[in-house]
Amino acid sequence: MNFKICYSFVLFLFFLSCASLKKEPKAVNITQNYIADHPVTAASHASTLTELEPNTLLAAWFGGKYEGAKDVSIYVSSYKNKKWSAPKKLIEPLIKEGDTLPCWNPVLFKSKSQNLYLFYKVGKNPREWFGAMIVSKDNGNTWSNPKYLPTGILGPIRNKPIETAPGIILCGSSTESIDDNKWRVHLEKYTENTDTWERIDINDPKQFDIIQPTFLVHSDQEIQILSRSRHNKLISSWSEDNGKTWQRTDSINVVNSNSGVDAVTLFDKSFLLVNNPLKMGKDWFNGRNVLDVEYSKDGVNWKKIFDLENQTEGEFSYPAIIQTSDKKVHILYTYNRKFIRHTTFDLK
Repeated sequence: MNFKICYSFVLFLFFLSCASLKKEPKAVNITQNYIADHPVTAASHASTLTELEPNTLLAAWFGGKYEGAKDVSIYVSSYKNKKWSAPKKLIEPLIKEGDTLPCWNPVLFKSKSQNLYLFYKVGKNPREWFGAMIVSKDNGNTWSNPKYLPTGILGPIRNKPIETAPGIILCGSSTESIDDNKWRVHLEKYTENTDTWERIDINDPKQFDIIQPTFLVHSDQEIQILSRSRHNKLISSWSEDNGKTWQRTDSINVVNSNSGVDAVTLFDKSFLLVNNPLKMGKDWFNGRNVLDVEYSKDGVNWKKIFDLENQTEGEFSYPAIIQTSDKKVHILYTYNRKFIRHTTFDLK
Protein backbone atom coordinates (compact mmCIF):
# COMPACT_ATOMS: atom_id res chain seq x y z
CA MET A 1 0.00 0.00 0.00
CA ASN A 2 2.79 2.39 0.91
CA PHE A 3 4.47 1.63 -2.42
CA LYS A 4 1.24 2.41 -4.30
CA ILE A 5 0.84 5.73 -2.46
CA CYS A 6 4.45 6.65 -3.13
CA TYR A 7 4.15 5.66 -6.81
CA SER A 8 0.94 7.67 -7.22
CA PHE A 9 2.53 10.71 -5.59
CA VAL A 10 5.57 10.54 -7.88
CA LEU A 11 3.26 10.19 -10.89
CA PHE A 12 1.27 13.20 -9.73
CA LEU A 13 4.46 15.29 -9.42
CA PHE A 14 5.57 14.20 -12.88
CA PHE A 15 2.32 15.28 -14.54
CA LEU A 16 2.35 18.50 -12.52
CA SER A 17 5.87 19.35 -13.72
CA CYS A 18 4.91 18.54 -17.31
CA ALA A 19 1.89 20.79 -17.07
CA SER A 20 4.00 23.62 -15.66
CA LEU A 21 6.53 23.23 -18.48
CA LYS A 22 3.80 23.52 -21.09
CA LYS A 23 2.18 26.51 -19.46
CA GLU A 24 2.80 29.66 -21.47
CA PRO A 25 1.85 33.20 -20.47
CA LYS A 26 -1.02 34.91 -22.21
CA ALA A 27 -1.34 38.60 -23.05
CA VAL A 28 -4.58 40.05 -21.69
CA ASN A 29 -6.10 43.53 -21.45
CA ILE A 30 -4.38 44.57 -24.69
CA THR A 31 -4.77 48.22 -25.67
CA GLN A 32 -3.33 50.08 -28.65
CA ASN A 33 -3.18 53.73 -29.63
CA TYR A 34 -0.84 56.28 -31.22
CA ILE A 35 1.27 58.76 -29.32
CA ALA A 36 -0.11 61.36 -31.73
CA ASP A 37 -3.10 60.79 -33.98
CA HIS A 38 -1.85 63.71 -36.05
CA PRO A 39 1.96 63.49 -36.13
CA VAL A 40 3.93 66.73 -36.00
CA THR A 41 6.36 65.52 -38.70
CA ALA A 42 5.95 63.66 -41.98
CA ALA A 43 8.04 60.73 -40.71
CA SER A 44 8.58 59.30 -37.21
CA HIS A 45 10.93 56.46 -36.25
CA ALA A 46 13.14 54.78 -33.63
CA SER A 47 11.15 55.34 -30.44
CA THR A 48 12.41 54.77 -26.89
CA LEU A 49 10.54 54.48 -23.61
CA THR A 50 11.20 54.71 -19.87
CA GLU A 51 9.21 54.86 -16.63
CA LEU A 52 9.73 58.13 -14.76
CA GLU A 53 7.63 57.16 -11.75
CA PRO A 54 4.56 54.95 -11.20
CA ASN A 55 1.93 55.67 -13.88
CA THR A 56 4.17 58.16 -15.69
CA LEU A 57 6.23 57.31 -18.79
CA LEU A 58 8.39 59.29 -21.18
CA ALA A 59 8.87 58.50 -24.87
CA ALA A 60 11.27 59.94 -27.44
CA TRP A 61 11.83 59.37 -31.16
CA PHE A 62 13.29 61.13 -34.17
CA GLY A 63 11.11 62.89 -36.72
CA GLY A 64 11.35 65.03 -39.83
CA LYS A 65 10.69 64.93 -43.57
CA TYR A 66 12.35 61.52 -43.82
CA GLU A 67 15.14 59.56 -42.11
CA GLY A 68 18.42 61.44 -42.58
CA ALA A 69 16.79 64.70 -43.71
CA LYS A 70 18.39 67.86 -42.39
CA ASP A 71 15.32 68.75 -40.33
CA VAL A 72 15.28 65.52 -38.31
CA SER A 73 15.04 66.34 -34.61
CA ILE A 74 14.34 64.48 -31.36
CA TYR A 75 10.77 64.72 -30.05
CA VAL A 76 9.35 63.69 -26.66
CA SER A 77 5.95 62.97 -25.16
CA SER A 78 4.89 61.95 -21.64
CA TYR A 79 2.24 59.40 -20.72
CA LYS A 80 0.08 60.02 -17.65
CA ASN A 81 -3.47 59.00 -16.76
CA LYS A 82 -3.42 56.80 -19.87
CA LYS A 83 -2.95 59.78 -22.18
CA TRP A 84 -0.01 61.03 -24.21
CA SER A 85 0.94 64.70 -24.11
CA ALA A 86 1.36 66.70 -27.30
CA PRO A 87 4.80 65.94 -28.81
CA LYS A 88 7.42 68.62 -28.40
CA LYS A 89 10.78 69.10 -30.03
CA LEU A 90 13.61 68.57 -27.55
CA ILE A 91 16.77 68.49 -29.67
CA GLU A 92 17.39 70.33 -32.95
CA PRO A 93 19.77 69.21 -35.72
CA LEU A 94 23.36 70.29 -35.18
CA ILE A 95 24.88 72.94 -37.41
CA LYS A 96 28.58 72.11 -37.74
CA GLU A 97 31.14 73.51 -40.17
CA GLY A 98 28.42 75.02 -42.32
CA ASP A 99 26.45 71.75 -42.59
CA THR A 100 23.23 70.71 -40.85
CA LEU A 101 23.45 67.25 -39.27
CA PRO A 102 20.26 65.32 -38.42
CA CYS A 103 19.55 63.40 -35.22
CA TRP A 104 19.17 59.61 -34.89
CA ASN A 105 18.15 56.84 -32.48
CA PRO A 106 17.34 58.44 -29.11
CA VAL A 107 17.63 56.17 -26.05
CA LEU A 108 16.06 57.06 -22.70
CA PHE A 109 17.35 55.61 -19.42
CA LYS A 110 16.72 56.49 -15.77
CA SER A 111 19.46 55.35 -13.42
CA LYS A 112 19.25 54.41 -9.75
CA SER A 113 20.69 57.84 -8.93
CA GLN A 114 17.50 59.31 -10.48
CA ASN A 115 19.45 60.81 -13.38
CA LEU A 116 17.37 60.70 -16.53
CA TYR A 117 19.53 60.29 -19.64
CA LEU A 118 18.71 60.85 -23.26
CA PHE A 119 21.43 59.43 -25.48
CA TYR A 120 21.28 60.06 -29.24
CA LYS A 121 23.36 60.17 -32.41
CA VAL A 122 24.20 63.06 -34.76
CA GLY A 123 25.53 62.80 -38.29
CA LYS A 124 24.93 62.36 -42.01
CA ASN A 125 24.36 58.60 -41.71
CA PRO A 126 24.96 55.62 -39.35
CA ARG A 127 28.49 55.13 -40.74
CA GLU A 128 29.56 58.66 -39.85
CA TRP A 129 27.43 59.60 -36.86
CA PHE A 130 28.76 60.39 -33.37
CA GLY A 131 27.28 60.08 -29.89
CA ALA A 132 25.67 62.74 -27.72
CA MET A 133 23.72 62.92 -24.47
CA ILE A 134 21.68 65.24 -22.28
CA VAL A 135 20.76 64.71 -18.62
CA SER A 136 17.76 65.72 -16.51
CA LYS A 137 17.66 65.87 -12.71
CA ASP A 138 13.90 66.52 -12.55
CA ASN A 139 12.26 63.81 -14.67
CA GLY A 140 12.58 65.69 -17.92
CA ASN A 141 11.21 69.07 -16.90
CA THR A 142 14.60 70.63 -17.59
CA TRP A 143 17.67 69.24 -19.37
CA SER A 144 21.39 69.93 -19.55
CA ASN A 145 23.01 71.22 -22.69
CA PRO A 146 24.07 68.54 -25.19
CA LYS A 147 27.37 66.85 -24.46
CA TYR A 148 29.22 65.01 -27.23
CA LEU A 149 30.77 61.69 -26.30
CA PRO A 150 34.50 60.87 -26.53
CA THR A 151 35.94 59.77 -29.87
CA GLY A 152 35.13 56.11 -30.46
CA ILE A 153 32.19 56.13 -28.03
CA LEU A 154 28.66 56.16 -29.45
CA GLY A 155 26.55 55.39 -26.38
CA PRO A 156 23.61 52.96 -26.52
CA ILE A 157 23.07 52.59 -30.24
CA ARG A 158 19.33 51.88 -30.20
CA ASN A 159 18.17 49.93 -27.15
CA LYS A 160 18.03 50.76 -23.45
CA PRO A 161 21.10 50.17 -21.25
CA ILE A 162 21.18 48.22 -17.98
CA GLU A 163 22.73 49.24 -14.66
CA THR A 164 25.03 46.40 -13.63
CA ALA A 165 25.94 48.07 -10.30
CA PRO A 166 24.93 51.42 -8.80
CA GLY A 167 26.27 54.09 -11.12
CA ILE A 168 27.63 51.62 -13.70
CA ILE A 169 25.58 51.80 -16.90
CA LEU A 170 26.23 49.16 -19.54
CA CYS A 171 25.25 50.17 -23.09
CA GLY A 172 24.83 47.97 -26.13
CA SER A 173 26.55 49.62 -29.07
CA SER A 174 27.68 48.86 -32.61
CA THR A 175 29.42 50.28 -35.66
CA GLU A 176 28.81 50.24 -39.40
CA SER A 177 32.10 50.76 -41.24
CA ILE A 178 32.41 53.24 -44.09
CA ASP A 179 34.79 51.35 -46.40
CA ASP A 180 33.50 47.77 -46.36
CA ASN A 181 30.15 48.23 -44.55
CA LYS A 182 30.92 45.68 -41.85
CA TRP A 183 28.57 45.53 -38.89
CA ARG A 184 30.15 44.91 -35.49
CA VAL A 185 28.73 44.91 -31.94
CA HIS A 186 30.54 46.06 -28.82
CA LEU A 187 29.60 47.25 -25.32
CA GLU A 188 30.30 50.57 -23.63
CA LYS A 189 30.43 51.12 -19.85
CA TYR A 190 29.54 54.54 -18.48
CA THR A 191 30.51 55.40 -14.89
CA GLU A 192 28.34 58.15 -13.45
CA ASN A 193 30.62 59.31 -10.64
CA THR A 194 33.60 59.94 -12.92
CA ASP A 195 31.65 60.71 -16.11
CA THR A 196 33.91 58.30 -17.98
CA TRP A 197 33.42 55.69 -20.69
CA GLU A 198 35.09 52.35 -21.40
CA ARG A 199 34.70 50.22 -24.52
CA ILE A 200 34.21 46.44 -24.08
CA ASP A 201 34.66 44.13 -27.06
CA ILE A 202 32.83 40.84 -27.57
CA ASN A 203 34.53 37.62 -28.64
CA ASP A 204 33.05 36.93 -32.10
CA PRO A 205 35.29 34.43 -33.95
CA LYS A 206 32.71 33.92 -36.72
CA GLN A 207 32.69 37.67 -37.43
CA PHE A 208 28.92 37.98 -37.68
CA ASP A 209 27.47 41.12 -39.27
CA ILE A 210 25.53 42.36 -36.24
CA ILE A 211 24.30 45.65 -34.76
CA GLN A 212 21.88 47.06 -32.17
CA PRO A 213 22.12 44.61 -29.24
CA THR A 214 19.46 44.30 -26.53
CA PHE A 215 20.03 42.91 -23.01
CA LEU A 216 18.62 39.94 -21.09
CA VAL A 217 19.66 39.73 -17.43
CA HIS A 218 19.72 36.13 -16.19
CA SER A 219 21.38 36.66 -12.79
CA ASP A 220 23.77 38.91 -10.90
CA GLN A 221 26.61 37.66 -13.10
CA GLU A 222 25.04 36.21 -16.25
CA ILE A 223 23.92 38.63 -18.99
CA GLN A 224 22.97 37.88 -22.59
CA ILE A 225 22.66 40.14 -25.61
CA LEU A 226 20.60 39.53 -28.73
CA SER A 227 21.73 41.37 -31.86
CA ARG A 228 20.14 42.20 -35.19
CA SER A 229 22.01 40.55 -38.05
CA ARG A 230 22.28 40.12 -41.82
CA HIS A 231 21.98 36.36 -41.36
CA ASN A 232 18.17 35.96 -41.08
CA LYS A 233 18.54 35.03 -37.40
CA LEU A 234 19.30 36.80 -34.16
CA ILE A 235 22.83 36.43 -32.80
CA SER A 236 23.39 35.81 -29.10
CA SER A 237 26.43 36.56 -26.89
CA TRP A 238 26.94 35.84 -23.18
CA SER A 239 28.77 37.32 -20.22
CA GLU A 240 29.39 35.31 -17.04
CA ASP A 241 31.05 38.18 -15.14
CA ASN A 242 28.39 40.90 -15.10
CA GLY A 243 29.33 42.37 -18.46
CA LYS A 244 33.12 42.56 -18.20
CA THR A 245 33.83 39.96 -20.90
CA TRP A 246 31.69 38.43 -23.65
CA GLN A 247 31.81 35.13 -25.50
CA ARG A 248 29.67 32.30 -26.96
CA THR A 249 28.62 34.48 -29.88
CA ASP A 250 26.42 32.46 -32.21
CA SER A 251 23.04 32.37 -33.92
CA ILE A 252 19.90 31.16 -32.16
CA ASN A 253 16.77 29.78 -33.75
CA VAL A 254 14.89 33.07 -33.94
CA VAL A 255 14.22 34.28 -37.47
CA ASN A 256 14.58 38.02 -38.03
CA SER A 257 14.29 40.11 -41.19
CA ASN A 258 17.39 42.25 -40.51
CA SER A 259 15.31 44.63 -38.41
CA GLY A 260 15.80 46.06 -34.94
CA VAL A 261 14.50 44.10 -31.95
CA ASP A 262 14.10 44.88 -28.27
CA ALA A 263 13.73 42.65 -25.23
CA VAL A 264 12.92 43.02 -21.55
CA THR A 265 13.75 41.00 -18.45
CA LEU A 266 10.50 40.53 -16.54
CA PHE A 267 10.17 40.63 -12.76
CA ASP A 268 10.09 36.81 -12.61
CA LYS A 269 13.35 36.60 -14.63
CA SER A 270 11.66 35.35 -17.79
CA PHE A 271 11.90 37.38 -20.99
CA LEU A 272 9.88 39.05 -23.71
CA LEU A 273 11.16 39.87 -27.20
CA VAL A 274 9.59 42.07 -29.87
CA ASN A 275 10.68 40.83 -33.28
CA ASN A 276 10.01 40.89 -37.03
CA PRO A 277 9.95 37.06 -37.44
CA LEU A 278 10.31 36.83 -41.23
CA LYS A 279 13.39 36.35 -43.42
CA MET A 280 15.05 39.19 -45.31
CA GLY A 281 13.72 40.14 -48.71
CA LYS A 282 15.01 41.98 -51.76
CA ASP A 283 14.39 45.41 -50.23
CA TRP A 284 15.37 46.54 -46.72
CA PHE A 285 11.75 46.87 -45.64
CA ASN A 286 10.72 43.34 -46.67
CA GLY A 287 9.69 41.26 -43.67
CA ARG A 288 8.72 44.23 -41.54
CA ASN A 289 5.00 43.68 -42.23
CA VAL A 290 4.81 41.25 -39.29
CA LEU A 291 5.81 42.21 -35.75
CA ASP A 292 5.30 39.83 -32.84
CA VAL A 293 5.87 39.40 -29.10
CA GLU A 294 7.78 36.27 -28.06
CA TYR A 295 8.40 34.67 -24.67
CA SER A 296 11.34 32.72 -23.26
CA LYS A 297 12.55 31.36 -19.94
CA ASP A 298 16.15 30.82 -21.05
CA GLY A 299 16.84 33.45 -23.75
CA VAL A 300 17.46 30.74 -26.35
CA ASN A 301 14.12 29.04 -26.96
CA TRP A 302 11.38 31.49 -27.88
CA LYS A 303 7.65 31.08 -28.51
CA LYS A 304 5.28 33.63 -30.01
CA ILE A 305 2.60 34.99 -27.68
CA PHE A 306 0.78 37.17 -30.19
CA ASP A 307 1.22 39.44 -33.22
CA LEU A 308 1.33 43.18 -32.75
CA GLU A 309 0.95 43.49 -36.53
CA ASN A 310 0.41 40.92 -39.26
CA GLN A 311 -0.38 42.56 -42.58
CA THR A 312 0.32 41.79 -46.22
CA GLU A 313 2.43 44.93 -46.53
CA GLY A 314 3.66 47.82 -44.42
CA GLU A 315 6.53 48.61 -42.06
CA PHE A 316 6.12 47.93 -38.34
CA SER A 317 9.54 48.11 -36.80
CA TYR A 318 12.10 49.34 -34.28
CA PRO A 319 10.26 48.38 -31.08
CA ALA A 320 10.95 49.48 -27.52
CA ILE A 321 9.63 47.36 -24.63
CA ILE A 322 9.57 47.86 -20.85
CA GLN A 323 7.74 46.41 -17.87
CA THR A 324 6.59 49.08 -15.44
CA SER A 325 6.41 48.90 -11.64
CA ASP A 326 2.76 47.75 -11.82
CA LYS A 327 3.97 44.76 -13.94
CA LYS A 328 2.20 46.04 -17.06
CA VAL A 329 4.11 45.70 -20.34
CA HIS A 330 4.43 48.72 -22.65
CA ILE A 331 5.66 48.59 -26.25
CA LEU A 332 6.31 51.36 -28.75
CA TYR A 333 7.05 50.81 -32.44
CA THR A 334 7.13 52.58 -35.78
CA TYR A 335 3.90 52.30 -37.72
CA ASN A 336 4.53 52.82 -41.46
CA ARG A 337 7.12 55.52 -40.68
CA LYS A 338 4.31 57.94 -39.92
CA PHE A 339 3.12 57.08 -36.41
CA ILE A 340 4.58 55.81 -33.15
CA ARG A 341 2.18 53.15 -31.89
CA HIS A 342 1.76 52.27 -28.21
CA THR A 343 0.60 48.83 -27.02
CA THR A 344 -0.01 47.81 -23.42
CA PHE A 345 -0.96 44.47 -21.91
CA ASP A 346 -0.80 42.29 -18.81
CA LEU A 347 0.69 38.80 -18.68
CA LYS A 348 -1.55 36.10 -17.28
